[in-house]
Amino acid sequence: MKLPRNLSGTDLAIVLTKLGYAVTRQKGSHIRMTTEHDGVHHVTVPPFPINRQSIL
Repeated sequence: MKLPRNLSGTDLAIVLTKLGYAVTRQKGSHIRMTTEHDGVHHVTVPPFPINRQSIL
């Protein structure tokens, strides 16, 4: 799945919450979210805007 380039980490966390994820911990500025739907799955989200071009 491709993410929109203009989606911030905070917006992503809101969407993941609606999909059944819950915040399990926050270390520094990054948020770890977990779901137990169809097994346990963890996602780490930075709460600031994601610049996907800098990742490449």
